Amino acid sequence: GVTLTDSAVSKVCDLLSNEAEPGMRLRISVKSGGCSGFSYDMFFDSDLNPRDEIFSFDTVQVVCDAESLKLLTGATLDYTDSISGAGFKITNPTLLAHAGAGTPSARQHQSEDL
Repeated sequence: GVTLTDSAVSKVCDLLSNEAEPGMRLRISVKSGGCSGFSYDMFFDSDLNPRDEIFSFDTVQVVCDAESLKLLTGATLDYTDSISGAGFKITNPTLLAHAGAGTPSARQHQSEDL
């Protein structure tokens, strides 16, 4: 499955504390972008589907659908806050192996917003 660093868990906890709806989880999915490779989608979600997998990190629950989970095996979600900017970064050796010729490296993806 996917792993969260301590800094990612801390930031997600901070963000979840601002959510009005109880029972929210961080959903991470992988979308095929055709010629552009893969992209990640991260958002808070209270819904669960029968084939979802749930991973717990302290008080944070991460949800992945079965198809995305295949592409997230071994992935790590980190959060950094530095002078050059703040944001989440996924390091994913599985997608790197799936990146084909002419496809941008999918090893790392950054997103500042959940």
